[in-house]
Amino acid sequence: MDLALPGDEHPARVAVRSWLAAHPDPSPRQLAESGYVAPHWPRPWGLGADAVDQLVIDEELRRAGVRRPFNQIGIGWAGPTLIHAGTDAQQARYLLPLLAGEEVWCQLFSEPGAGSDLAGLSTRAERDGDEWVVRGQKVWTSFAHIAALGILLARTDADAPKHRGISYFICPMDAPGVSVRPILDMTGDHAFNEVFLDDVRLSTDHLVGAENEGWALAKVTLGNERVSLSGEGSLWGQGPTAADLVDLVRRSGGVRDLRLRQDLARVWSEGEVLRLIRLRTVSAAMSGRAPGPEASVRKALADEHGQRVMEMAVRLAGTRALLAGAGPTDPGVDDAFSWPEEVWAKGYLFSRALTIGGGTAEVQRNIVAERVLGLPHDPDVEQGRSWAETRSLPDGAAV
Repeated sequence: MDLALPGDEHPARVAVRSWLAAHPDPSPRQLAESGYVAPHWPRPWGLGADAVDQLVIDEELRRAGVRRPFNQIGIGWAGPTLIHAGTDAQQARYLLPLLAGEEVWCQLFSEPGAGSDLAGLSTRAERDGDEWVVRGQKVWTSFAHIAALGILLARTDADAPKHRGISYFICPMDAPGVSVRPILDMTGDHAFNEVFLDDVRLSTDHLVGAENEGWALAKVTLGNERVSLSGEGSLWGQGPTAADLVDLVRRSGGVRDLRLRQDLARVWSEGEVLRLIRLRTVSAAMSGRAPGPEASVRKALADEHGQRVMEMAVRLAGTRALLAGAGPTDPGVDDAFSWPEEVWAKGYLFSRALTIGGGTAEVQRNIVAERVLGLPHDPDVEQGRSWAETRSLPDGAAV
């Protein structure tokens, strides 16, 4: 496993250092125009950078304290789909503001009756002259309350088979008929929303790709979510790791309870296995090799591991530590166990979502079994299709 990054003479490092010297405090628009927001994208929006160049650029930006614009869904999902299937006019209109974070995007996919079974969506788009009229409801829509635009899946042929007759649209979130209602999660944060579409009219230039071919584009969208080559946190690549928890316990004096020590060691070991799997993925990318099954296996394991990390933190600090402003507690460590409320208490509450969002843990294992291990499909009695085919997100979404 070779993870050594190139030295000072590497062309990508020289180029980004030179650019940063000329732009010590770059604006989001300058970053977007430079190609450094999504360097793996093709020119002119990115740099066509390979994995090594991406890691070098990321390292230099971090060293300079430069943060990329916030637009997770736009940069990770909408942008690659527009590059794949958007018209020249759509690419010219949307991609640069998307990269600069000037227009935040959301994803209007999931519905109350179509979550993991995305192909079962019921939102309809009917043609009316030069417009589409959209009616339906979406739910769990992250950032809909701040988004300017959304990528929307709607059924345009009610008589077509389940995975066909779906089209892919760009939906302005300020269009008449779009209403957004907040969903507060158990941490008290407002990131999710439900969105109602009541006779929303979209012109034909808001259709991406061909009519009734939206399912294929949904697979592009969800399969092109940008893979982080550096994130190790236990909350979908963010937040603290098991090693961070062990370090905190070590600084607090260690653990007296033998069973608690054993369980803490087990969680740390899981974290090390996942870290090494991640490093194998990065190493493969740096060597120009396609990621192997380790990427699928890591996704299937990481979410439950994140929950166990947060559960272990609660066991160490005690349930009292979940109370706002509770401060340090001392249930099982030699010295007071410091509990950073925003990191651990909220992290514990958020971790309940890890095995649901992005494809449930059960779906993950079916996909790994069928597509990685080559095991026989679990037949759907009524439809004769595999459970993963009928219950999962599109290919690549949950792997």
